[in-house]
Amino acid sequence: MKKIIALTLSMLFLLCGCGKSDAKHQAMEPQITHMRNICELATTECYYHNVAKFKQENAKGFLWFSKDKNFWIEYSGQVSVGVDASLVTIAVKDDTVSITLPPAKVLGCKVDENTLNAASFIVAENSAAITAEDEITALKEAQTQMLESVSGDSVLLENARQRAQFLLEDYVQNIGNCFGKHYCIEWIDVDENGNVIGSPSILPEVSPETTQP
Repeated sequence: MKKIIALTLSMLFLLCGCGKSDAKHQAMEPQITHMRNICELATTECYYHNVAKFKQENAKGFLWFSKDKNFWIEYSGQVSVGVDASLVTIAVKDDTVSITLPPAKVLGCKVDENTLNAASFIVAENSAAITAEDEITALKEAQTQMLESVSGDSVLLENARQRAQFLLEDYVQNIGNCFGKHYCIEWIDVDENGNVIGSPSILPEVSPETTQP
């Protein structure tokens, strides 16, 4: 959050300086590059601690005798949630700023390998020998489980979107305040492919308290 505030302040400092030298300079208006940077910095990092189970039946054996592979992995992981900044666009006409904003989604997901050690792998007492390939397979499955869990968390995704929306709104209004101009923000919803959903709307101001995960 501190990085976002610092970036916004530095942008406003430069913009106000430009305004003094040329009140009609393009930099007086919100800039798409700045807004996309804000969206990237607004990404929410989520940390998970979980246990993934691996089981392979009849993995080893001879004739009527067989053994299963059965073990667990205790792991930590990191998931990044936010909006796709490349789909954020703006159009400024007079005092109206139209902003396209996509839904939030999982931008990155990985198991933190630094948290893995010998104690992270718990092998069942009668399990067949576990190979490195088995461990890699189990870690991939753990990553898939993390991705599915976060992707299905509608509250977390909506909070991430509102966080980006609030910071973009704050950026636009601060630019307006810097030059004595009040912007009316028109929000345009787009899907994950950038296609417009429904009609543009002017939403009430988003409270920063609702944007915290």
